[in-house]
Amino acid sequence: MLSLSPYQAWSMWAVASLFYAYQYVLRVLPNIIMPDLLTHFNASAMEFGQFAGLYYVGYAGAHIPLGLWIDRKSPKIVIPICILLTVAGILPLVLSNTIAAANIGRFIMGIGSSGAILGAFKVIRLGFPESHFNRMLGICVTVGLLGALYGGMPVRHLLESTHWQTVILYFCWFGIALAAFAYFSIPSQHKPVIAPNNIFEDITQVFKNKNVLIVCFCAGLMVGPLEGFADVWGAGFVQCVYHLSPANAAGITSLIFLGMCVGAPGLTYLADKLGKHINVIIFAGLFKALVFTFILIGLGTTQLLSVLFVAVGVCCAYQIIAIYTASTYVRERHVGLTTAVANMIIMTFGYFFHSCIGAMMGTHQADGNFTHDQYINGLSIIPICLVIAAFGFIFLLRKNKA
Repeated sequence: MLSLSPYQAWSMWAVASLFYAYQYVLRVLPNIIMPDLLTHFNASAMEFGQFAGLYYVGYAGAHIPLGLWIDRKSPKIVIPICILLTVAGILPLVLSNTIAAANIGRFIMGIGSSGAILGAFKVIRLGFPESHFNRMLGICVTVGLLGALYGGMPVRHLLESTHWQTVILYFCWFGIALAAFAYFSIPSQHKPVIAPNNIFEDITQVFKNKNVLIVCFCAGLMVGPLEGFADVWGAGFVQCVYHLSPANAAGITSLIFLGMCVGAPGLTYLADKLGKHINVIIFAGLFKALVFTFILIGLGTTQLLSVLFVAVGVCCAYQIIAIYTASTYVRERHVGLTTAVANMIIMTFGYFFHSCIGAMMGTHQADGNFTHDQYINGLSIIPICLVIAAFGFIFLLRKNKA
């Protein structure tokens, strides 16, 4: 912790929180403008899935190297650079009409966005006592999830009166202003950071741990409702199957993020209180599988759908519990590294889901939309993977009891 005034500590925390919210808005934006993007780039569902999924490749791939960099350099430099990378990542949507350029931009956006959560970790530890870490991080994550909510209905309303490329330019200018604010509000880090000499050996030890890999793989199979459905494909599905307006479809889908705002503290508290972290994860996986089977069939009313999406969002907080669970299988010196590796592996599955969903949906119609059957074919992979993951965690639970 640096010797900072309260104003400096809160200012750099505010920057990190705003950046986390900003990148979340851009992450879910393709969910809102999917028909426009498909038409603009003349892309197939598979190409769009690749485009959406490349965010997670960049995000996951940058996690460890960026984490090491931010430990060795001042966040005053790293965070503004990451914000500008995020801005650069959305510019191809305005400046180019080729899907290849959009893919490169999406990958770059993922790299920049990785700096949001890593930057939050860093500035909280620099500006606040360690005893306040969980509290400040929880508020930061909540702000970020509210950004995801802002990426739903309000942005959809804005798009009804403004061209989608103009909206993207607004986001670019905001990002540039945020980068400047970050540079001038975050103080320099004068305290030297001593890097461990055996970092690559430590990484190898984490990747050799079978329990850690099982947790990460199974937890990755469970990200479909959040990173596959809520991020990109959900609004189109609800609009098609439940016959809602684009604005209402985007708003209802965003309720998953609202549920996660509740689940982040609530589900983790329940797991800690019961002392049965894996059991809570198994329940979350099976519950989400049941809900998605229900909604893919097209059952229920709009009101029931809203309640179910909030409940799914609560269960999506399993990811926090899974990352903690992975860290319990390693020595204390590897806990921080295991957390980064676990988050990296789990986020990589976002690319898997977007690619598979896009490949299974086929070719869109002339207006950039898909049919009911196409959505069912593509999104059916979500409950299938949830069931596989639940049985994987059941296997791990029995394996450790044996």
